[in-house]
Amino acid sequence: MERNRITSLFGIKYPIIQGGMIWCSGWQLASAVSNAGGLGLIGAGSMYPDVLEKHIKECKAATDKPFGVNIPLLYPQTEELLEIIFRHQVKIVFTSAGNPAKYTALLKEHNITVAHVVANTKFALKAAAAGVDAIVAEGFEAGGHNGAEETTTMVLIPQLRPLIQTPLIAAGGISSGSAMYAAMALGADAVQIGSLFAASTESSAHWQFKQAVIEASEGDTRLLLKKLVPVRLLKNKFFDEVVQAENRGASRDELSIILGKGKAKAGMFEGDVEYGELEIGQVSSMIDRELSANEIVDKLILEFRQSADRMRYSDYLD
Repeated sequence: MERNRITSLFGIKYPIIQGGMIWCSGWQLASAVSNAGGLGLIGAGSMYPDVLEKHIKECKAATDKPFGVNIPLLYPQTEELLEIIFRHQVKIVFTSAGNPAKYTALLKEHNITVAHVVANTKFALKAAAAGVDAIVAEGFEAGGHNGAEETTTMVLIPQLRPLIQTPLIAAGGISSGSAMYAAMALGADAVQIGSLFAASTESSAHWQFKQAVIEASEGDTRLLLKKLVPVRLLKNKFFDEVVQAENRGASRDELSIILGKGKAKAGMFEGDVEYGELEIGQVSSMIDRELSANEIVDKLILEFRQSADRMRYSDYLD
């Protein structure tokens, strides 16, 4: 593929970014994606500072390619995580779940390339104004924490493209090279993919969570907990408990008690697929087997090129 703004910005071969997912994105996955030609991200949102430090060291030992760290800015130990990143001279940081203006300037003072995740126009403009180097526009289809507006990727990308000059990365609902081609046709410079990599061989997620993703059918995920922070979850007994509470009009406080602490770790990392929190995207219904990160990247690029050829030689507009 020809180099574009994102591949040039990050120094990668393909415009494919791995989502920095909690409990799934350790050094094994990040290094595997980077070695395959994409950009791997260590998901620091589920890591204490000493754990992040270990993963950064392991990732550097496993790849000589660029990789980054994803940090949710609402994380209580954000500044400690940043100190680890500065100390080990990580070159790329993706921020999310918070105001990019708070840390972008500091990150850039340390010569770090910064991308920020948004789900609507308002925060995309704020991220651009904060001076980030790239913006991840995440549609409603995505797994995990999401936008309350429920704007789909196919609407969000062309909505943002005329408004910002910053390189744009499409996320949410992308599980094939044809979807990647469509996102870039709409104006994205690259794609960020979570669910496919969450179920990959190198993902640090528990095998029972991966199996639940593989077995998921259309309609088996839903955006819940909108009174707290909207999150897309896979159906299980915890999901049912949340739905029942929301149907009876549960307050934020009641929902917080139901959510509790450690539900995501229990579900995705420890394999409690009945009562744990299982965060995954709508594309889970299209994932039918576990693939390695290298196989995923190769498949995406092959399908992307096939889509490009199909459109190039189509007679749709003749």
